Amino acid sequence: MKPTKRLEVLLLITILSFLISSCHSNGDEHGDKHSADVIIYGGSSAGITAAIQTARLGKSIILIEPTTRLGGLTTGGLGQTDIGNKQVIGGIAREFYRHIKRHYEDPANWNWQLRSDYKDGGQTRSGIQEDAMWTFEPSVALTVYHEMIKHVNITIDYNQRLNRSTGITKLDNQIKSITMESGQTYYGEVFIDATYEGDLMAAADISYTSGRESNAQYGESLNGVQANDTARTLLGGISHNGVHHNFIDRVDPYRVKGDPTSGLLPFITPGGSGTNGEADNAIQAYCFRMTLTDHPDNKIAFKKPANYNELDYELLFRNYEAAAGPLEDMYSYGDPLIPWINSAMPNRKTDTNNQKGFSTDFIGQNWDYPEASYEDREKIVERHRRYQQGLMWTLAYHPRIPEKVRDIVSQWGTCKDEYERDDGWQQQLYIREARRMISDYVMTQKNCERIETIEDPIGMAAYGMDSHHVKRYVNAKGYVSNEGNVEAHVNAPFPISYRSIVPKKSECSNLIVPVCLSASHITFGSIRMEPVFMILGQSAGLIASLAIDENIAVQDLEYENLEKELIKQEQILNNK
Repeated sequence: MKPTKRLEVLLLITILSFLISSCHSNGDEHGDKHSADVIIYGGSSAGITAAIQTARLGKSIILIEPTTRLGGLTTGGLGQTDIGNKQVIGGIAREFYRHIKRHYEDPANWNWQLRSDYKDGGQTRSGIQEDAMWTFEPSVALTVYHEMIKHVNITIDYNQRLNRSTGITKLDNQIKSITMESGQTYYGEVFIDATYEGDLMAAADISYTSGRESNAQYGESLNGVQANDTARTLLGGISHNGVHHNFIDRVDPYRVKGDPTSGLLPFITPGGSGTNGEADNAIQAYCFRMTLTDHPDNKIAFKKPANYNELDYELLFRNYEAAAGPLEDMYSYGDPLIPWINSAMPNRKTDTNNQKGFSTDFIGQNWDYPEASYEDREKIVERHRRYQQGLMWTLAYHPRIPEKVRDIVSQWGTCKDEYERDDGWQQQLYIREARRMISDYVMTQKNCERIETIEDPIGMAAYGMDSHHVKRYVNAKGYVSNEGNVEAHVNAPFPISYRSIVPKKSECSNLIVPVCLSASHITFGSIRMEPVFMILGQSAGLIASLAIDENIAVQDLEYENLEKELIKQEQILNNK
């Protein structure tokens, strides 16, 4: 090589070395836009509050959302906030609900209804003197989230799905990078898994479970199979297992009534209910939390799906036909006529949820979801949508549905102004439960009932221990029943442990999991509410920031210091 050429090469190397060094000194170890202090996978409510909290503390953030829409269920139909006790909702979660109130205080935001005509109710009733509002349209929640995040420095990457097979690079028990299916790689100091599925956690080889533990495993009474139709007295109140959201007695399960040789009707699991309290791998049912309207200018009428199968709804027909008396006397729980909870939201819209024995919950059809491939998950989601679309058309128009029911349901339809799809349906399925981490501390029923307390709270939960049905089966009388429903109150809010959102240090020292946290099935049933996920997301963001500042594992923070910072950020850690 000629001396002049050699000098040019050496000069180029020197310049490149200087530029790389400058990138490192500016905190961008990899010198590109895909490196940040904290990488958050999942733009759920927990992911958003984690990002806001971390950014407010001066850290660089990349928030990765696998879809095109932030907010998960909060922007995906769950406008009837499941709370338990409003007084334990603080911090960024409280900010969100204050923003909701301010939005609806503006008369210009009431497009389809006068503000004075809207009446919310139940546990979410917003009192005149309250600083927050607890019911909202999904589109408004999305607007509020975007307003909140625009005031902090957060990079958001949409449509990036984790490569769940080979996308995790770990070194010395730390995640160094995560790679997407697109090939894009993200580098960070701390990672937060804020997905409903726990995909990052699982891909990082963290211990986890799914399904239901046995009652014996953690000394519980509400876990495992729950087919017993009797009430149980608990420290926290009364649990009515298997009573609610069930069939009227005498509903025949066979394709030809009375003929077992004809085969079971669709969506009935062979083999009976199982033994009460025993473990299984079954998952409580999913559904879409429908946003409906009866305003003629904003309504999309229910349509019969192209692949509609009337047999899929035979159990619904038979449930109505089994009523011995007037329809109003069919059910002792909730709406006497229609299998839904049709909660009013602003602007003549609803948050519509499951109710009764045959409703929007697609019971037993989601068990494979947690471990399914992305392609198979999409098929499961689409089956749930087709089932629910067919259900709503059936209730509105099918001649075997009582006329009183058809007259009411046909007044409703999906909304033109809420979601991206032309048919008015959302993309977000209600993933009530998927994977759950197993860390050094597992939250159990004893925590919910305050039999066992923890000394390292990072937030509080207050909703009852709740599970939707898991299985549909033929009972001992030869009729169809649902199994898995639990509705057990808790006496008071209970604290959630710092240790329950960080994995075992021996497995990973820089990952935080605020959604698929370490909890038993029945305890997760209380914790899994959107305001609590917001609270846990904020606490995760704070933990990540402190761990970076102190250059220690996320498990090694001194709790006294963490507690002071949590309180400073207006998190509520006890209900005294």
